[in-house]
Parts: sequence; C-alpha cells; structure tokens
Amino acid sequence: MGHGGNVIEELKSDHREVETMFGRIQTMTGRGQELRDLVDEVTIELVRHSVAEEQYLYPAVREHVQGGDRLADKEIEDHRRVEEILKKLEQMDTADAQMRPLLQQLQLEVSSHVKDEEDNLFPMLARACTAELLDDLGDKIRRAKSMAPTRPHPSAPSSPAASKLLAPGVGLVDRARDFVSGRGKS
Repeated sequence: MGHGGNVIEELKSDHREVETMFGRIQTMTGRGQELRDLVDEVTIELVRHSVAEEQYLYPAVREHVQGGDRLADKEIEDHRRVEEILKKLEQMDTADAQMRPLLQQLQLEVSSHVKDEEDNLFPMLARACTAELLDDLGDKIRRAKSMAPTRPHPSAPSSPAASKLLAPGVGLVDRARDFVSGRGKS
C-alpha cells in the first residue's frame, strides 16, 4: 500500500500487488490458516483500494472525462459485486468446498475490473487531466488508503461524500479489530 507516483501509477501498482496475491492463492495446495491469512490480505488490499477509488478517482472521472458518469457508475457496480464476494469469503471456513470456486469468481471479477480500468478508464483520465492533477490524486489516494476500512461493508454508502465522512471511522474500528485478532499480519 502506498507505492508513490500519480494516481494511475499508484493504482496500477495496487493491481499488480493483488495479481501477485491471487497467484499465491492459486499455487497454494492447503487450506487452513495460511489460506485464511492470504484471503485476508487480498480483502484488506481490495477494500482499501476500492474506498480510495470511490472517494477520489471516480469523482475525477465524472468531472474530467467525457461520459465519466457512466464510466464511474460501472466501476462502482464492479466494486459492489467484489465486496459481496469478499463478505461471503470473510464468513466462510477455508475447508468449505465453496471457498475455491468463490475465490475463482473473485479473481475473475477483479481481473475484468482491472483490465477495464487499465485499458479504458486510465488512458481517458490521462488525456483529460494535467500531470499536476494526476499527482494530486495519487497523494489523495494514498492518504485515503491509509485510513480506509479493511473489511468489506457492502451495504455502506458508496457516494464520495459519505465515504469520506464514514470511512475513517469505520477504518479505525476495522484496524482495531485487526490488531486485536492479528488479522493482516502474515
């Protein structure tokens, strides 16, 4: 988390990090705590990433990219589907026969979302914004990720204003729960 660079570089680095985690999950033969730890890591990264995008990236897309409302709405819907899967995984025992198929579904959803952002949304944003604005958005994304929740909250409001108001408090509670439980420390 917090790779540096403009918003596009920052988010692409997050994408590569998650792809690496998915690769580790695919090669993992066991279940148990090792799998739970890795699923938790993926969840933490995806939730932080999504919250930051909803707070800063998509409002910038709406403002600066032609057809930005439609693009942002589609990406937010992608996030909603991913959060629903993450919530199911969070509540699932790693020995559950549905764990692997659900992880596969998560990977497919995330891969499709990443491809769409990197092939379409990011180039449009790069053409529409100044380098200074992209750098500023990168800084805001990094700050948002540092305060974002670490657990899926699919019923939480996804509007940028509500997210900016609620996410730091929810994030604080999530990080306290993570500290007490040791979640995300693998």
